[in-house]
Amino acid sequence: MLTAKQIEQDLAKLKEIVIKMRDPAGPLGVKTVTIDGIEQTVFANIPQNLRDIYRLGLNAADKDFLVYENERYTFAETLTIAENIAQALISQYSIQKGDRVAVCSRNYPEWCMAFMAVTMIGGIVVPMNSWWQSSELVYGLKDSGAKVLFADQERINQLQSGPADTNVQIIAIKPDSDTTAYPEFYALAESAAKAPKQDLDAITLAPEDEASIMYTSGSTGTPKGVLSTHRNVVNALYSWIFGKEATEVLRPELVETDPEFDPGILSNVPLFHVTGCHAQFLVSFVYLRKFVMMYKWNAEKALELIESERLSVLHGVPTMTWEVMHSPLFESTDLRSLRTVQSGGASRPPGHLSMMQKKFDAVVQPGLGYGLTETNAIGATITGAFYLAKPESTGRPTQPVTQIRIEDTDGNVLPDGETGEICIKGATIMKGYWQRPEETAEAIKDGWFHTGDIGLLDEHGFLVIKDRAKDIVIRGGENVACAEVEYALSEHPDVFEAAVYGLPDERLGEIVGATVMIKPGATLSQADLQEFLRGHIAHYKVPSHIWLETEQLERIASGKIAKKILREQAIQRLHGA
Repeated sequence: MLTAKQIEQDLAKLKEIVIKMRDPAGPLGVKTVTIDGIEQTVFANIPQNLRDIYRLGLNAADKDFLVYENERYTFAETLTIAENIAQALISQYSIQKGDRVAVCSRNYPEWCMAFMAVTMIGGIVVPMNSWWQSSELVYGLKDSGAKVLFADQERINQLQSGPADTNVQIIAIKPDSDTTAYPEFYALAESAAKAPKQDLDAITLAPEDEASIMYTSGSTGTPKGVLSTHRNVVNALYSWIFGKEATEVLRPELVETDPEFDPGILSNVPLFHVTGCHAQFLVSFVYLRKFVMMYKWNAEKALELIESERLSVLHGVPTMTWEVMHSPLFESTDLRSLRTVQSGGASRPPGHLSMMQKKFDAVVQPGLGYGLTETNAIGATITGAFYLAKPESTGRPTQPVTQIRIEDTDGNVLPDGETGEICIKGATIMKGYWQRPEETAEAIKDGWFHTGDIGLLDEHGFLVIKDRAKDIVIRGGENVACAEVEYALSEHPDVFEAAVYGLPDERLGEIVGATVMIKPGATLSQADLQEFLRGHIAHYKVPSHIWLETEQLERIASGKIAKKILREQAIQRLHGA
């Protein structure tokens, strides 16, 4: 393990490496531009839009790219199908630059191709949470103003059972039969392939053009659409490339020399998350990396795919690493291809990292990343020897276009070691919240995005997250807004008031808990409330534990519910059980 002196020495070397790599003349060099009146550092010599990112795959045109069960598509095949879908969106659906097109399905190849098709013609893609209930899906469609929705059968069924006033046209992904009422994805692509073509390059895509709206759970409970530009997303992708190359210069032993090695990643995080979409899918075009999808997360299936597809990267929430290490198949699985076990979405619980050291080969580099939807998954990252030396940290600011500082409640910048709100500035920060100018202005001040997370920068500039200012629970990497669950509980006629909070959990990091005051004479049970909630909110938001009270919930001096006290009581009850 690195000593404090060794950390300082390595950081000094890394600083020199970064300075050289930032040279404007280099492939990963940077320049300064003014964005919305704020000076920002951006990459100078990289593709300027997502369409050009997709075409990088042609450098390995015949290599397998998208893999799902028995389906395999090369980089070239993927691009061709996406271009055909793009042609159909223009000719058959009249999609123009700036129009919103939603995608909502499991992690299927069609999801990836639809995302590509929309963004390569200047449309704004809206990846929607496939775990949402029908009312939530309708909200997302209405809020974004989507004209077209790519949806799989499960999501189509949900929409058919809910409100039908969205006026959205549906393109079906993997429908149950050939007699679907909606055009099927590949049939649409085939028909477009035979029709007259438009020159897609005639559609100009500037760095500042809007590319995506991704929804995030806010502390207010209402999902907010995060609007990002092509520049935001592309600079995020190359931030990871920059970090990998800088690390390999610092630690040349990490440079892969095995001629049989071929990079591949398991797509085990929903694509509607920035982790799944950006850090796994989109950056794979730059890495020329195979992208292997699975129907749903399963540790045994994940191990099988790592072995059979010779995958090099396992990247997901800490829960997934925990389940893989505890799988009965772990010891018998050939994991020699694995090089990185990265995590994001939540900090690793105590003991995870030491277990990883024991379980995985020494060549496997552990890592942790910190970012948000609003930052396009960029913020801080830590890997390898630094991570082993500082397991409590989420890393240093992601080089070279990102800055982090800590502010107090008055907006003053705090020195290293002092705790305050984590603020992030850089070219990957969202353009703003979709149609919410006031909330955008509150979140972004002078170019600095206020995360709502509480933390500090230590003496070496490593970020340590201490708490969350926003009232959310991170359950297995999924953000759950406490206010949304409290509102859903209050909809029950026998509930007087409710408090929702996070409870520690070894596997998921946190689970949702609630303390509820029921009305006099009510005969509710925990199971009754859980069943009620399943009809109103996504399953992962439903509290695992609900405590019922007949007296008013405890208050603090301001009159607000004493949520911290109720949480402590809940933890004591769990431990006493």
